[in-house]
Amino acid sequence: MGLKGFFLDTYAMVEIIKGNKDYSIFIDKELFTSVFHLYELYYTILREYGQDMAEHFFFKFKNNLLGFKDNEIFSASKFKLANIKRRISYSDAIGYIIAKENELKFLTGDKEFKDMDNVEFVK
Repeated sequence: MGLKGFFLDTYAMVEIIKGNKDYSIFIDKELFTSVFHLYELYYTILREYGQDMAEHFFFKFKNNLLGFKDNEIFSASKFKLANIKRRISYSDAIGYIIAKENELKFLTGDKEFKDMDNVEFVK
């Protein structure tokens, strides 16, 4: 089966918002994220740019939400534990698993994922 699109972690969404040209090639692709990453995005934009901009991008990316299943939480916990030395966040662990389960590539610039399978690493 071929990949259906990309799963955006918070790093990727912030880079898209900032206009990073290396992320511009993904704008027209099918993009998804999780409620955990949306929460992180809102916080990050609120801290850096204020409430109006945070709400604007919250609602912009809200249309791209994917839910998750119980087994994805179990798998994400095992994945995080197996990669404990990489210090992967809880949200990125569940995002990575959601991406795999939905045949999406995990799009990030987080160094913890640089050499991992099923990752589109863009700095």
